[in-house]
Amino acid sequence: MNARSRRAAPGHEPVVAGIRISHPDRIVYPERGITKLDVARYYETIGPWIVPHVAGRPLTLVHCPQGIGAPCNYLKHSKLWGPTVIRRVRIQEKTKVGDYMVADDAHAVVALAQMGVIEIHTWNSIDRDIERPNRIVWDLDPGPHVRWPQVVAAARTVREILETLRLRSWVKTTGGAGLHVIAPVAPVRDWSECLAFARAVAEALVRANPLYTTRFPKAGRESQILIDFMRNNRTNTSVAAFSLRARPGAAVSVPLRWEQLTTRVRPAAFTLESVPRRFARQQDPWIDYWRCRQRLSDAAIRAVTAL
Repeated sequence: MNARSRRAAPGHEPVVAGIRISHPDRIVYPERGITKLDVARYYETIGPWIVPHVAGRPLTLVHCPQGIGAPCNYLKHSKLWGPTVIRRVRIQEKTKVGDYMVADDAHAVVALAQMGVIEIHTWNSIDRDIERPNRIVWDLDPGPHVRWPQVVAAARTVREILETLRLRSWVKTTGGAGLHVIAPVAPVRDWSECLAFARAVAEALVRANPLYTTRFPKAGRESQILIDFMRNNRTNTSVAAFSLRARPGAAVSVPLRWEQLTTRVRPAAFTLESVPRRFARQQDPWIDYWRCRQRLSDAAIRAVTAL
């Protein structure tokens, strides 16, 4: 995709995946000249890849109606002006019922782009079984003094711990400096059980190596990797695979096979322009993720505290 060469005809609102795109030439990524139309076409092209990661999941969105050069905001609850192809689900929160958006197909994903959405973040459960997550996520967030090989080693260490607990895991870039390690699980445990397990794995890492921390304040952890287990709290989300990030560079969160995760990988190279070309040439790196049937067992919950 050559963003600078694809512009709408003057006064024309192009249609992408059945969605009419208003203000198609609005600049979204100023440093690269990427427009709203380019973003919509990216999500159309990558639709077959992103939909399995978002379908059925309540969303939290990063909304940048004037592009990333202007203020953006988090959008959690649905608005009446949202396109009708986006499904709404009602979820009980602490003090009220929230109306959440769900994008079940490529039309709905492109409709999010039409709304001015750049980033797509998803719950760990699907709306049919909202109280029982079907995945557990560890977000590895390095401080500015941490080198990439250390982040790669951290992800592999999480994988090794999970393997000792008889859990398979998969890895993806975040579109930033970190990585996500994700274990799919059968939706039989509730949020509190999954969160407690994720915390126990993180704390085992911290006990084993001072490079790792579970302290969230940025001050004081510039040379450490935060093992963020709070992605597993109810209503918390993580950026979806194949989502753009609302940051300079138009980076994308990309799934990888474990053998593809090397110190030579440069996450910043996965962009709106490069990712469609890359995934037009390869098999789904997470093909076995969708086939995985594993449970968070009582034995794993007991064993993790002994690590």
